[in-house]
Amino acid sequence: MDQVESFQEFAIAMLPRRTKGLPMSEFIRPDQRRFNQLRPIDFQANIAPHALGSVLISFGNTRVICAASLEKKVPPWMRQQGIKGGWLTAEYSMLPYSTHDRKQRDINKGRLDGRTVEIQRLIGRSLRACIDLDKLTDHTLWVDCDVLQADGGTRTAAITGAYVAAKIAVEKLLIDGTLGESPFIDSIAAVSAGVYQGEVVLDLNYLEDKDASVDANVVMTGSGRFVEVQSSGEEATFSRAELDGLLETAAAGIRSLLKKQETFLAEHLPRKSANPDQFNSIPL
Repeated sequence: MDQVESFQEFAIAMLPRRTKGLPMSEFIRPDQRRFNQLRPIDFQANIAPHALGSVLISFGNTRVICAASLEKKVPPWMRQQGIKGGWLTAEYSMLPYSTHDRKQRDINKGRLDGRTVEIQRLIGRSLRACIDLDKLTDHTLWVDCDVLQADGGTRTAAITGAYVAAKIAVEKLLIDGTLGESPFIDSIAAVSAGVYQGEVVLDLNYLEDKDASVDANVVMTGSGRFVEVQSSGEEATFSRAELDGLLETAAAGIRSLLKKQETFLAEHLPRKSANPDQFNSIPL
């Protein structure tokens, strides 16, 4: 497991506690992590062979398939308003068996539930923050995120994996000449943080999330700019100092995730083969 250690750890340790908890050196979470440890993070490339780019991302026991596809058209509202460039959008779903009790498919309910709509809009906004849409040139890049197993943090795992899938897809489009230059202007990742048993903790699993007095989801670019901060008290309030602690903790965790993305992509981005109609990927 990854432990984020920096000046932020010292700063967070100095924040006032909601309760008189254990010293930070002794505080152990349900899965034995320290307050500033990510769950084990793993990427598996090419999990969906028919997608332009795909990855299975794991945040501990939370596992999400993220796949990117290209459509040679833009939404009708762009054409009607004469907006040039392209578009990027996302869809999100939790498969019926991703939770302990079977989750009914949205299609059987006849509508998307509010949570699904909120999360897929968040994924789309997050990716668009690191994309120059003008360089997608009359195309729509779709990113589909399907949760295989949910143990907290599915939206943050989806955003982190969606960036990797989109990056692989764009590299293929650059190689085959569909795109003239990369639309990426930054990288993006996301993580949760919360106040659990009086302590600010990073990357909550389900047990922590359901018992947290405060939880937050933070999306941040590689250049350190926030795209979204979602934070709320669960039958509780929180101080400015605790909010600062949540942001510092999440930012440190995201920096670690960004490094993991960079390392993975350096090994798995497609490259042009001797046959111009074929792609090679470095073996998994």
